Amino acid sequence: MKFADGFWLNQRGYDVNYVNQAYDIVEVENGFMVVATPFYGRERYKLLGSANLEITYTSDIENVIKVNITHHKGYKDNGPHFVLNKGDYKPTVTIDEHKAVLVSGDTRVEVSRDSWSVSYYYKDKKLTSGGWRSTGVIFESAFKQQARLATQADETFWSYPADENRTYIREQLDTTVGEYFYGFGEKFTTFAKNGQNVEIWNADGGTCSDQSYKSVPFYVSSRGYGIFVNSSDKVSFEVCSDTVSKVSFTLPGESLEYYVFGGEDLTQVMKGYTDLTGKPSLPPAFSFGLWLTSSFTTSYDEATITSFIDGMAERDIPLQVFHFDCFWMKGLEWCNFEWDTEQFPDPEGLLKRLHETKGLKTCVWINPYVGQRSRLFDEGMEHGYFIKKKDGSVFQCDEWQPGMAIVDFTNPDACKWYAGYLRKLCEMGVDTFKTDFGERIPTRDVVYFDGSDPIKMHNYYTYLYNECVFNVLKEYYGENKACLFARSATAGGQKFPVHWGGDCSGNYNSMAEVVRGCLSLCISGFGYTSHDMAGFEATATPDIYKRWAAFGLFSTHSRLHGNQSYRVPWLFDEESCDVLRFFTKKKGELMPYLWAQAIKTHEVGVTMMRAMVIDFANDPACLTLDRQYMLGDNILVAPILNEDGIAQYYVPAGRWTDIITGKVFEGGKWYTHKCNYFEIPALAKPNSIIAYGDFKRDFEYDYLDGTNFTIYELEDGKTAVCPVYDTEANKVFELTATRNGSKIECSYTETKANFKITVANTDKVAEVTPTVGSGKVIIDL
Repeated sequence: MKFADGFWLNQRGYDVNYVNQAYDIVEVENGFMVVATPFYGRERYKLLGSANLEITYTSDIENVIKVNITHHKGYKDNGPHFVLNKGDYKPTVTIDEHKAVLVSGDTRVEVSRDSWSVSYYYKDKKLTSGGWRSTGVIFESAFKQQARLATQADETFWSYPADENRTYIREQLDTTVGEYFYGFGEKFTTFAKNGQNVEIWNADGGTCSDQSYKSVPFYVSSRGYGIFVNSSDKVSFEVCSDTVSKVSFTLPGESLEYYVFGGEDLTQVMKGYTDLTGKPSLPPAFSFGLWLTSSFTTSYDEATITSFIDGMAERDIPLQVFHFDCFWMKGLEWCNFEWDTEQFPDPEGLLKRLHETKGLKTCVWINPYVGQRSRLFDEGMEHGYFIKKKDGSVFQCDEWQPGMAIVDFTNPDACKWYAGYLRKLCEMGVDTFKTDFGERIPTRDVVYFDGSDPIKMHNYYTYLYNECVFNVLKEYYGENKACLFARSATAGGQKFPVHWGGDCSGNYNSMAEVVRGCLSLCISGFGYTSHDMAGFEATATPDIYKRWAAFGLFSTHSRLHGNQSYRVPWLFDEESCDVLRFFTKKKGELMPYLWAQAIKTHEVGVTMMRAMVIDFANDPACLTLDRQYMLGDNILVAPILNEDGIAQYYVPAGRWTDIITGKVFEGGKWYTHKCNYFEIPALAKPNSIIAYGDFKRDFEYDYLDGTNFTIYELEDGKTAVCPVYDTEANKVFELTATRNGSKIECSYTETKANFKITVANTDKVAEVTPTVGSGKVIIDL
């Protein structure tokens, strides 16, 4: 929110009270508390009638500092609250006559006793700070209230109410020249958010607007720190916009709490954030394969989907998952969790045939809404399983399904009821669920079972919804065997993967939007991401289909899905079949590498699909790149986003090798060149090892037997390491390569498999047979 009118004035209608001094500082558990006043000095008359703030600085996780700013602490907070992990770290606190200091690992905060000054450091590096006109409590005048009330007639059920909240807490942090900011969840606007106003409010707005399906009040800086505002309310960020040299964040109400994450680099920052909010769960290995759907409003039955599956097999295109979209249920009855037996007369038999004969996993579409014609509506209404109006009646609207109600996941019995129907589908043979919607959640005139604030529930609802569904799969199939295909999310939603980017269109602009959205989501703590290959809306040209297939299969998760038309490749052209086959098999070969990277994401918290700035923040050219990314530690990918087939991308320092063409690129340069449909710039990082598996058809296979470990541009004195895991996520092997002059010494753990070691850009290959105990190979260059 903008409160300033230029630099000197405030906007009409706001009474802004800025902190001017730390009047008193006292030690509290794990930190210290500051009584901050809007006046300067200690004259007694100033102590009367001032809007003071109590600000506490604490830490219980190393390198993570919590800041709580409270005006009136007697206000009632009905929640909901993000699920955060509590640590047992004990910081060091010192308070003297000049300042108070809290040290958490290598991160610290210093608060001056004199004029208001707060500074955050990582080791000797200053991260950010606040000072004059930064921290404050803001009151809305009657004039402003009347202006906001006048807009109320234009609100929808899920708009942020105009007649709520008269008090705001705002924090404002300094920036440095050349500093950039990223994150805030899935955002389709420019990846670096400098100059933007970012509102944390989930909405079903497609990929072509500034609205977000997945809003997360967390951002990171190119200087190596992160900020998380701990509220599911509508947090408003002004990113170098209200004041161009500062980032401000504003929250309605009497209190604002935020966390500061320090780190050596952004990987460490993301580790700290996911230590607090939860690590991305590890999706099963099969989920990394190619998904094909029935599409949305197309006509389909068992014969139709069987023809698609058989058509893919006949063309030798490995398919892993088939997804049934909305119309697996009868229209107007979503959700009733019953198969439309007119289209699918034998659903259990169909699912069994897909499993046993076709070798596929299956997915069905669901959402958290129950239409009035659903068999579940009366049952849910009778038992109080839906969100209610204040008068006790069921909240209903017609904006998706006629007369639809919304499941109240704050009611434990409603969760059990909803989960019970999902469990029956699992027993029938469904392997996973596409959890659509969850963004359009009402805020006005509604009540929840547990008394949660409806406004704060708007963003948080998706967490409870996806948690409920994810837990069904985890309980039924076991740990590390559950995954969703989810559209909405908020902070902590990374624990319930996988998330896809929502309704994009079949054109290059939309493809670029999706890249930006994926990068923003992933730098916000989400480990894996996907999108509708070739676009959801409209039917892409064969050209776009082929380019998007390459991009989609160099994403963590790959799904073909559309709205009014099918997405099988032969409906575009025969070359589309060849391109889809080529890139699906290439991804299958990369599974030993991708699976190891997925496990790292799960254990550490750094995302698989990551913006260049995460790994190369010290390279100024990488700070604003949003048309290329790293897929794991060692592969740079640059999707082709134009009908001319021109690739344009930047390569950081070192000698990088295209894993498709074998061409070598000297780093520190931009490259522009044309690619055929079987090419996408996918460059192996120097000083890396990439494992290529002996892929046949199934993405779950032995990731060691017959694998080719390729060493890329290993420099003298450098060491590269490549672990291998089985599909149960057990580490079964590790190869280490060290170069000394013209020799590469390769050592490896005991193995019962055959594999080979190749040195890229040479003819050097070492064949390795099973060994007892560790082994060693010397490759003479």
